[in-house]
Amino acid sequence: MTLSRSPLKRKPLGQRGPILKSTPTYRQRKCSVCAETFRPQRMGMRVCSPECAAAHVRREREKADRKELREYRAANKKKGDYLSEAQAAFNAYIRYRDRDLPCICCASFDAGGAGGMGGGWDAGHWISRGHAPHLRFHEQNVHKQRKGCNRPGGTTRAKYRLGLVARIGEMAVLELEALEYAPTEKRWTVEELIAIKATYKAKLKALKETA
Repeated sequence: MTLSRSPLKRKPLGQRGPILKSTPTYRQRKCSVCAETFRPQRMGMRVCSPECAAAHVRREREKADRKELREYRAANKKKGDYLSEAQAAFNAYIRYRDRDLPCICCASFDAGGAGGMGGGWDAGHWISRGHAPHLRFHEQNVHKQRKGCNRPGGTTRAKYRLGLVARIGEMAVLELEALEYAPTEKRWTVEELIAIKATYKAKLKALKETA
């Protein structure tokens, strides 16, 4: 006996019931602004509320403004700016190199509570940058020094020299002083200043990693 199967009949479109679609669910995540945990309602949602959305927009706008300012400054940077950046990187290295040593002049470990760049400490030159610019980045010519000692009237050259002799030896000081009147008019190029900045940032990083 053969069973007959009735043909499948589809209802007309107007008579069909509604097609139910499942609503996708997303994993909980932290709001990128307030760090509160929330469940996103759509893909790519990064904030939990309209208030955080407004804050996120402001933050992104400020970030873009800062980037634009950096690019403008880089495009309009002068040689003096490169010199200042190289000097800052060099000075930061000197202060960290001598972090466990006292002031080269007064032998004090107390910075005196002064603020500003480097805290209470400067990277003080034995032979000044203005007098001998070619010794500006000479490591033996520069040592950690209290800001008070490095200011006019703060200390005497005799005290610095005594500290320098104790630190590097009389012969090294004499050799350094012989370079003071070397027949050179050093003028740093932009390329040299960029290299100096990179060198001392790397040396500072290496010192901190091994400290």
